[in-house]
Amino acid sequence: MVSEVPTRRRSSAHSPFTLGFSLIAIINYEMGNLRSVQKALEKVGHAAEVTDDPAKIAAAEKLVLPGVGAFADAMAALRERNLVEPLKAAIAAGKPTLGICLGMQLLFEKSYEAGEHEGLGILPGEVVKFDVPRKYKVPHMGWNQLAFEQRAPIFAGIDEGAYFYFVHSYYVVPKESQIIATTTDYPEAFCSSLWRDNLFATQFHPEKSQTVGLQVLKNFAGIG
Repeated sequence: MVSEVPTRRRSSAHSPFTLGFSLIAIINYEMGNLRSVQKALEKVGHAAEVTDDPAKIAAAEKLVLPGVGAFADAMAALRERNLVEPLKAAIAAGKPTLGICLGMQLLFEKSYEAGEHEGLGILPGEVVKFDVPRKYKVPHMGWNQLAFEQRAPIFAGIDEGAYFYFVHSYYVVPKESQIIATTTDYPEAFCSSLWRDNLFATQFHPEKSQTVGLQVLKNFAGIG
């Protein structure tokens, strides 16, 4: 997969955090389309800051964990920046959190991408590679539909069968089927989003999914 290479962002004296504004923290471990997520949130009217500062993560009202790239590299980057425990603590404290693409996969116990690697372990389950008929390409890339298993708050106003944009070779297999929010066929159904309490995650990229994607981000940002 092709990953954007973000510039590391440090807070300024005029950061919304220092001014005390309500803000969404986009966790920066230098893997993923961070700026695209930030711009999409700003487009729907919500301040967001890309940060790798544990204090800012603790201060934020909501968190976004994006990601594009290799699972093992992402976990190593989170550990290197001492972001694992602040992220787990924020989720345990009930802060609304959204994982996107690789950020969704990192929430699980382990991944079989290029070996076997330990994830954050917040959700029971694993990450496996597509094993599909030859006519289906891997990575699964492009627009595909959602089928609802349950109506998570982030999908308010989204129609059954709406199309979202995907780019991934691996997908999550939750041990708890009740957390699956949507499935998508490729060609068999896989978990394309999930919801457990304050924790949401999408395998698709809402920031790349045009109007429906912006609606998902708006819904997430508006969660009380």
